[in-house]
Amino acid sequence: MTIKDKILAHIKDSKKCDKKFISDISKRASTYEELRRILTENELVSEEELLLIFSKELKIPFLDLSKYKLPNKNQELLPKELAVKHKVLPVCKIGNVLTLATANPIDVITHDDIKIITKSEKVDLVLARQKDINKAISSLYKSTESISETFSGDASYVEAEESFESEGAKQDLESLISESKHPPIVRAIDVIIYNALKKRASDIHVEPYEDKLVVRYRIDGILSDEFNFPKINQQAVIARLKIISSLDITESRLPQDGRFRVKFESREIDFRVSSLPTNFGEKFVLRVLDKESLSVGLQKLGFSPEPLSIFQEAAKAPFGIILVTGPTGSGKSTTLYSIISQINTSDKNIITIEDPVEYHLEGITQIQVNPDIGLTFSVGLRSVLRQSPDVIMVGEIRDSETADTAIKASLTGEMILSTLHTNNAVGAIARLRDMGTEPFLLASSLVALTAQRLVRTLCPKCREKYTIGEDVLSRLGFASFYNSKVGKNKGEFYRAKGCSFCGQSGYRGRVAILEIILLDDKIREMIIEEAPEDRIIEYAREFKNYQSLAEDGLLKCIEGATSIEEIIRVTSE
Repeated sequence: MTIKDKILAHIKDSKKCDKKFISDISKRASTYEELRRILTENELVSEEELLLIFSKELKIPFLDLSKYKLPNKNQELLPKELAVKHKVLPVCKIGNVLTLATANPIDVITHDDIKIITKSEKVDLVLARQKDINKAISSLYKSTESISETFSGDASYVEAEESFESEGAKQDLESLISESKHPPIVRAIDVIIYNALKKRASDIHVEPYEDKLVVRYRIDGILSDEFNFPKINQQAVIARLKIISSLDITESRLPQDGRFRVKFESREIDFRVSSLPTNFGEKFVLRVLDKESLSVGLQKLGFSPEPLSIFQEAAKAPFGIILVTGPTGSGKSTTLYSIISQINTSDKNIITIEDPVEYHLEGITQIQVNPDIGLTFSVGLRSVLRQSPDVIMVGEIRDSETADTAIKASLTGEMILSTLHTNNAVGAIARLRDMGTEPFLLASSLVALTAQRLVRTLCPKCREKYTIGEDVLSRLGFASFYNSKVGKNKGEFYRAKGCSFCGQSGYRGRVAILEIILLDDKIREMIIEEAPEDRIIEYAREFKNYQSLAEDGLLKCIEGATSIEEIIRVTSE
């Protein structure tokens, strides 16, 4: 029995197809590529199932390329033209044995040709998903020969507003500045920024290594390589970034912070720039700050109905502290900006103290802290209290002095919004106690405690439905909550697949998941008694409609907004 027959036999048994239908497919598919196309288009089998059949029948191991990063030198193992034409990837070469990743292991002629061309004694195969192979080929064979070749074309993608004074600089510095303004360098930076905006990147990382300069984009929270520069162009690229960011081009030993603005598709977008000295040169991170993408109002953040209603109730409090907790990059600042935008009316004096000011909002007084001159969060907060504020947003409570000032301000009639780095909502209580805050002051001042994360949303064009058994949900700890919301014997979820619309990732965009505890007299009493966290959570779950981050994430899975895998990835970090 041929491998083709075995695949069709598997389809016949698993999908309960009749013989005539299978015979029809066999006649129409003269090649493996045709067979795969027919089977996948008719949703009779997934690529993963085909690869598993190959792995079992041909004794070829499966390699998940999405979890590996191949060294740059692998491009020397196989010419790019061959890799692209035959859709194979050079994984490694040990001695004179070349290992290739392929999704079509029965293409023996191609593998023999590669063996001859590469002068290898033997070609070993591993199986991988075709989309992962294509992505790895694209990443591996990015041009590192010439900036002019990589970034040829129109340089007027974006228009950056730059500011730099070079008066009195030394001759070598003048040469560097001159080189950084050469068309290829200017074009390169323009294309990097343009592509980042087109791909919805939230950050651009420019990272120096021993033999190259790598540009990476963070898209939907995940970093991926985009461009490689030859090492010889590193200083010119860095100089160009410093010029447009108004940084000191003569300083390379200390970290620096700057900003610049670009015009893109009829709107202005700010970039916050941070430089950091490393062993192989300065690393830059450019944070994209698109004011138009800022959601105004809590309803537009995608929160689930129950936590959203609790949050809206908390925001109506006349005074007290609302804390939003979570790690860096979890959307805390966006949530606070959304609250402020919602309550920003002419009868309110709203002041923010931030590090740094990320978005400039009309009608709001915004202060950027500057520790170098003594303007810290605590100093700024004390000064703000003399400005008769109604609402104060403190970018982050970092120390006991800021915590003490914020709590005392909330007790005198101000609404305080701030963030804190903890793993869950109720963890903020212990964190503030560790800063030296008395429990009775916490109980009197806190209004609501929230924690949030950002999860990637499934691509609407290629997500696919599948069923998860109750035994799997039980092992994941979701069965009880799922049954209470949906009922038994359903188990219908969606998972990522990958297409051109989402860049083969299976995801496009992000949405927040949230847990929130609205304090009442009983919880305040438990705070004063220094009750353990699990007791507070148990009470909130029973009487305050509390649901954890993972449970809120499961609701997003039920809606088809994200996947179980994504919720596990984010909530287990």
